[in-house]
Amino acid sequence: MSGAACRLEPPPAFLADPALRAVLAALPRARLVGGCVRDAVVGRAVADLDLATPDAPEAVMAALVAAGLKAVPTGLAHGTVTAVAAHRGFEVTTLRRDVATDGRHAVVAFTDDWAADAARRDFTINAMSMTASGEVFDHFGGLDDLAAGRVRFVGDAATRIAEDYLRVLRFFRFHARYGRGAPDAAALAAIRAGVVGLARLSAERVWSELKRILAGPDPAGTVALMREAGVLAAVLPEGGDGRGLAAIVAAGAPDDPVLRLAALIADDGVAAAARLKLSGAEAARLVALRAAAVPPDDADDDALRRALAEAPKEVLVGAAWLAGRDELLRARLAAMAVPVFPLAGRDLIRIGSTPGPEIGVVLSAVRSWWLAGGCSASLQGCLSYAAAITQNNEMKRN
Repeated sequence: MSGAACRLEPPPAFLADPALRAVLAALPRARLVGGCVRDAVVGRAVADLDLATPDAPEAVMAALVAAGLKAVPTGLAHGTVTAVAAHRGFEVTTLRRDVATDGRHAVVAFTDDWAADAARRDFTINAMSMTASGEVFDHFGGLDDLAAGRVRFVGDAATRIAEDYLRVLRFFRFHARYGRGAPDAAALAAIRAGVVGLARLSAERVWSELKRILAGPDPAGTVALMREAGVLAAVLPEGGDGRGLAAIVAAGAPDDPVLRLAALIADDGVAAAARLKLSGAEAARLVALRAAAVPPDDADDDALRRALAEAPKEVLVGAAWLAGRDELLRARLAAMAVPVFPLAGRDLIRIGSTPGPEIGVVLSAVRSWWLAGGCSASLQGCLSYAAAITQNNEMKRN
């Protein structure tokens, strides 16, 4: 279908944004496209405001400058110009059609055909455009699909997937957020047939999408669907049976993708971190979450202090979610001050110890004693115990 499908009443509030209106006034043929249109239709908060236009990039830049706005050539080869109004950037992209695709990248040509540009989008709900007055143009039934809670590929699902295999993961992300009921059968059939193409995706792209899926309101069902379709095994063979993820989601754990990844995998996290090329901080946290020893629900304060001395509080609280500990234990951990071992090598030197390897041995022994006592011994108490160890060692040597 083509033409105006509906006019949003009342128009979305962001259409009154003075900066956006300045850009649209300079580019009267431009329309808002993509996610902002989709979310405006369903009444959700809108993040980025992206625009498209049938005008060539050079014409876009000239029109913006003529209107007194700044034009930044952020991606001229791909038809993208950033319009700057009131110190804010708005991406404006010339309409395009695909000339060739290889499963990751596309060669495009500019066009003035809105339907041709919409035809290269991934899903019908992302293929709509909207004018400055709130008039929505819908070429592929995105409005009906949004109303039905259905995520459908534009045109032939297998073709869309072969153009960019990342669309497989995007399908699950959008189904988790906008889908209701059973997923589109044609989409799932094409996904199962195209799983092999996921190997062509970079680890960074996979983690970017997987992170968004895991950060969703309730990713357990989506991950189960990915497992059934063979997608999870292709991108994360370390993924377990999903019961851990379902458990922490049901318990109300934070929508933290690294915590949820730790609940999903079945091993120490090292292989998953390497496969997905997590950042150093993400990888360290994932491994720490899997390794942290969490006291039982009835643990006393001494046991909690020992645990907090061995692992960062954030990690320990996260690991408590993974271990199924009760709310009271998590609250106690969160509220408790982190104990700090009071003794350092310089303290031993100050009381007469000779610098060298033995200082490390003594520090380790005193710390074990401090931990066993619930991390409550003072500096003076630790010094006294260190002196006793040193004296005992000297007696053994003599």
